[in-house]
Amino acid sequence: MTVEFHERLRGKVREKAGRDPEPTAGVIDSQSVKADAVVGADSRGFDGGKLINGRKRHAVVDTLGLLLGVMVTAADTGDRSAARVLLEQVTDVHHRLELIWADGGYTGSLVAHCLTTLALVLAIVKRSDNMRGFVVLPKRWIVERFFAHLMRSRRLVRDFERRTASAEAMIYWSMTLLMTRRLARRRPA
Repeated sequence: MTVEFHERLRGKVREKAGRDPEPTAGVIDSQSVKADAVVGADSRGFDGGKLINGRKRHAVVDTLGLLLGVMVTAADTGDRSAARVLLEQVTDVHHRLELIWADGGYTGSLVAHCLTTLALVLAIVKRSDNMRGFVVLPKRWIVERFFAHLMRSRRLVRDFERRTASAEAMIYWSMTLLMTRRLARRRPA
């Protein structure tokens, strides 16, 4: 029910922005978050790169930063393995999707898998070797802004849900609140 309502709202927000209701491009990334004590050991892991004991949120967003699909796993789950499952789920629902931008963590056999199995181009946006400090990368900032929106929801700063399905529902709910605000906003004259 939550997902269906979310999908309808996303179509309305895209139409209000002058876009087709169904996206043709998106961005994928993951975010590790600390888990509360109620999170069981079966869905908890340790992300060695971020040094976080908890869960990982894998998300695909469209070019407006609106959620297309989310999957919550243990934090020790690799980005590539989760992306295989998530991208299959997303392409089953969004048939017009042709292009997904991703960071360097999604290289390897996943690029070929997406092209042959899902008819989806997975374009890797890489950092230049001569960049120092924080630099906004094209297309990658969209998914980072999505994660920033999630962090504005106090309930999502830490994962408090016992089940991963409940954690995913909370993400959909947060995005539903964001989209209703966008729809209620008046257009500038």
